[in-house]
Amino acid sequence: MGFLDAILGRRKPVKPDLDQLFAVPSAAVTLAAGGGFTPTGAGSVCFASVEGGAFARLRDEVHELLDADLDPGGGGGHPVEFSRDDYGYSWLLARHPAAELTALVNDLHAVNTLLRDGGFGPQLLCSLVGFRDAEGRSLALVYLYKRGTFYPFAPLPGAKERRDNGLELRVRALLADDLRVEEELGRWFPVWGAPGL
Repeated sequence: MGFLDAILGRRKPVKPDLDQLFAVPSAAVTLAAGGGFTPTGAGSVCFASVEGGAFARLRDEVHELLDADLDPGGGGGHPVEFSRDDYGYSWLLARHPAAELTALVNDLHAVNTLLRDGGFGPQLLCSLVGFRDAEGRSLALVYLYKRGTFYPFAPLPGAKERRDNGLELRVRALLADDLRVEEELGRWFPVWGAPGL
């Protein structure tokens, strides 16, 4: 970073660090103890849409990677689903039993790595892991690929596109020692209707 960048307040871009995802299982312990939220067993990866043959190859590679990992005997495994949202972004949803959070995080890391190594790194947007409390409130820990940071996203139950900002701020404080939390609240983008939430 140069002198002019420092004067103008520009920052050096953060290099994505996919290994940050491996901090989620320990953060989940803190989240359960301090907030009452437990993993749902669902997580997803969001990326800008890839069209045509490239998308078909990508989908085949992801299925091959995760199906082999999930069910070596070829008997079905856990479902991996692809979808596209109203904004044109593609989502991959992976599921595991709720007690297998580490395996879910490994799958999300593997998918992100496959996309990055396949030349689709610029299309990667975020990954999220879903949580729920005893009252049925949903919470996601969202990893921003281009920032290398996490933020909590808590939609209000029964409300159309409204979020529980108080809960999000409490979770930020709770997980400050476990995760690299995004400092700029303006980057805590809503992920309404995200698969895995």
